[in-house]
Amino acid sequence: MDWKEKAIKLLTDSLHPVPAELNELDWKSGLSDKSDRLAQHISAFANLKGGGFLVYGVNNDGSCFDMQKDEIDAIIQKLGNIAQNNLAYSIQIEHAIMVFEGKSLLFVRISEQPDKPVHLRGKDVYSSYQRSAGQTVKMSRRMVRTLIASSDGLSFEKQIAKSDLSLDEVLSLLNYEALYKILDKNLPSSTDTIIGKMSEYALCQKTGDLWNITNLGAILFARDLKMFPNMQGREVIVRKYVGTNNRQQEFEQHGMFGYAVGFEGLVDFIMKNTAKEQIEVKREAVPIYPRVAIREFVANALVHQDFDVEGMPVTIEIFSNRLTITNAGAPLNDINRLIDLPPQSRNEILAQTMFLLGICERRGSGIDRAVAAIEEMFLPAAKFTKSEQHTRVFLFPQKDIKEMTKQEKIDVCYQHACIVYEDGKPVNNQSVRERFGLNKNESAVASRILSDTMEAGLIKPADTETNSKKYMSYFPFYG
Repeated sequence: MDWKEKAIKLLTDSLHPVPAELNELDWKSGLSDKSDRLAQHISAFANLKGGGFLVYGVNNDGSCFDMQKDEIDAIIQKLGNIAQNNLAYSIQIEHAIMVFEGKSLLFVRISEQPDKPVHLRGKDVYSSYQRSAGQTVKMSRRMVRTLIASSDGLSFEKQIAKSDLSLDEVLSLLNYEALYKILDKNLPSSTDTIIGKMSEYALCQKTGDLWNITNLGAILFARDLKMFPNMQGREVIVRKYVGTNNRQQEFEQHGMFGYAVGFEGLVDFIMKNTAKEQIEVKREAVPIYPRVAIREFVANALVHQDFDVEGMPVTIEIFSNRLTITNAGAPLNDINRLIDLPPQSRNEILAQTMFLLGICERRGSGIDRAVAAIEEMFLPAAKFTKSEQHTRVFLFPQKDIKEMTKQEKIDVCYQHACIVYEDGKPVNNQSVRERFGLNKNESAVASRILSDTMEAGLIKPADTETNSKKYMSYFPFYG
């Protein structure tokens, strides 16, 4: 897709179904006389991954109108001058006049710049801007430092969380006891051996006679994340509500430990607060959701979060009719292909380290295991949603098939087909009956679900020569 096709798609997405500006695209109804503000917009798009667009000919309400030639010429000249003269260094911009829904609009493209952050000329580097929730805002000092490190080729994990520390200070800030417990090794008596193991996992690094703690070390093994300014907003939040909405909150808990230190405790806490109490001979907490699914989805949220997005920590929300897990950053894979495609991670070092520590499953098997566990408990399908800035997973308690919507049945059938296909088998009427807990006399119900899922384009016949719906078998659409 070239940049013009991308711009048209982004504009379409921003206007339908509900008009809303995007991070990658800003509507403009006319040429502003505020050069500083235009420079801020250009700075923000130049700092944005993939760059972005100013679109002239769009009102604040999302309605479009024809741009006139004299207006277009004035806009191109002014923006070109600002891009050349008002930023720390000159950047090139492109433009095109394209017809959108019968209106001639001016599209101005600002490419992502390799040397970031792009800040305003005559001011310090902290006069840099970014796009957030469809708006142009000033970067925080932390975000500026992160961009500088990224431009120098340092990933988030390799950046320094705290520097110039003594060995004792490192050991007081990082929970090395938890590292040895996770590794199932006896704790050595020698601090040199301990710091050597931590250095081996890139949790810290020596510079001269002193030590630095990396972001990887802090995010995984901090005794208290608040001791690291870089980790502000990286803690995991668990909220529980009364009922099905967020109007009445039962509690909110902010995690203080690094992810590796607190992971098992976090999973235990979620399981405890989602379990249903069952009273027979004695009181017993019965899980509503499979531990495997919670474990895998929470681990995925931690590993795949976008550390460049501020103010959006990994959040678990517990309602009476669902559990949601949200992390910053849109998924890098198609949300319909999360089961079969190998995962892509923004934070490869973090992902690999959590795998080596046994916190994450072997690469590519986590979602499969979670969905399989959901099937074993006859729960509705997990639901995956995304936006430009976040990924969200929904889990639902057990529900009778009569209470499920058509879409919920389709989702169950599709995910079932994906899991079966991973075992090299097609899905059929019998397997769908088993998935929904239906008996032999309800084959027509299973056939209807399969037919609806095929009409939705999510499965296809495995054998085109079979005419009987009862004996037809199917593969996922990608099979």
